[in-house]
Amino acid sequence: VCFSARSMATTAYLLSITENVKYYLLIFLVTPFALIKKKQKQKKQTRALPVKMAAPLTLLLLVAVTVRAALFRSCLTELIAERVEVVSPLTAWKRGKGAPATPLIIYLFHFLVDYAEVTFMLADVITAVALYMAVADYNKQVFRKQKYALEADRYPLDCLELIRSPKEMYYIPLKVAMFYLLNPFTILCCVAKSTCGLNNAIIALFILTTIKGSVLLSAIFLSLATYQSIYPLTLCAPALLYLMQRQYIPVNFRRFSFWWFIAQYAFMYLGSLFVLVCLSFFLLGSWDYLPSVYGFILSVPDLTPNIGLFWYFFAEMFEHFRLFFLCVFQINVFFYTIPLSVKLKEHPVFLIFMQLAVISIFKSYPTVGDIALYMAFIPVWNHLHRFLRNIFLVSCVLLACSALFPVLWHLWIYAGSANSNFYYAITLLFNVAQILLVSDYFYAFLRREHHLTYGLYLKRKDGSEATLVLK
Repeated sequence: VCFSARSMATTAYLLSITENVKYYLLIFLVTPFALIKKKQKQKKQTRALPVKMAAPLTLLLLVAVTVRAALFRSCLTELIAERVEVVSPLTAWKRGKGAPATPLIIYLFHFLVDYAEVTFMLADVITAVALYMAVADYNKQVFRKQKYALEADRYPLDCLELIRSPKEMYYIPLKVAMFYLLNPFTILCCVAKSTCGLNNAIIALFILTTIKGSVLLSAIFLSLATYQSIYPLTLCAPALLYLMQRQYIPVNFRRFSFWWFIAQYAFMYLGSLFVLVCLSFFLLGSWDYLPSVYGFILSVPDLTPNIGLFWYFFAEMFEHFRLFFLCVFQINVFFYTIPLSVKLKEHPVFLIFMQLAVISIFKSYPTVGDIALYMAFIPVWNHLHRFLRNIFLVSCVLLACSALFPVLWHLWIYAGSANSNFYYAITLLFNVAQILLVSDYFYAFLRREHHLTYGLYLKRKDGSEATLVLK
């Protein structure tokens, strides 16, 4: 009986061990397959994100190209190409004898003249994709910084409603591409074959390479943009500030690393510009293009009406005052770079937006294509809408002026029932509206940053509600 009881206990023990071995063996065999399946699922999720965003972007590109191709085949092409709002003496496809154009652009279209329409459509596509990628990368960095600040409790409790959510930022890159590709100003410039589209593509690639942190490519594309037009030189300041942030170099005039990085970037930028200038000389065998292109931009000899501020003022001016006021007008583009850089040194991407707007307003020969580039960034700042004060009024003024440009031009040039004062008045109002728009966004941006530091509901010492004033 004892033997049978012991044998039964031993058998039960062996059976329990066998069951445990089976259980652990099953876990051992199933776990790797479960982990592999989990990894495959994660890979599918990570792949699904670009695919999910690539489909709307591809559809947007197809719609934009279709609209442009249809307009190229319409009877409106010649009419659009003659509009002074769309083209200028510097960007027009058809120019008179001695019209300014950089040698590399002339050499490029020597081979692509039969494919000009495709070239300009491709330039718009490149610009949109570059802006899309740049804004997507910028949003990732903004969200990362915001996450670290929340973990460190740097934000006051009453301003948590100002924090941007991933859902809010998800479609912003697509909106930026849409704002550029489907903007009527961009479409008109493309159909008119304005070289402004090529300039925008170069600037967009400069912005992309800067945000990606590539110092060499940023300097190369900035030199290309400066080669085409002098004014993008002012974008050097935000590029330096952003790249120094990426490399954790403090903006301190006493630090050797600060000056060493500036020297490196300046060397790459000036070296690239020197190569472009020398290449142009070898193509033409002469330096005559320097005064004919850059002298034309700075001296403003052609007073054909446009949407800028120069033409009317200098048409009415006495000749002996011309040089003085020419310097005053031209310095506006470069003058605001220093104070804006000081104020926005922690926010170089917003500084790029501000500088692009200043260039499009104060350059000597602006077109609507210049405006379309900086307006493409408006969706990036959609979180500032609660602090904007005049956005509805400014939007209405911009739309009304855009509609009145061709009307007053017809009344002045063809009907003879108006004069240049009417057209310049609309031009002046259009530029004032742009200034109000940019200053409103500037105020809203600074106000949000102030609230993120000191709280949303500010009070005076006596307990009453405080108001913020931009000075």
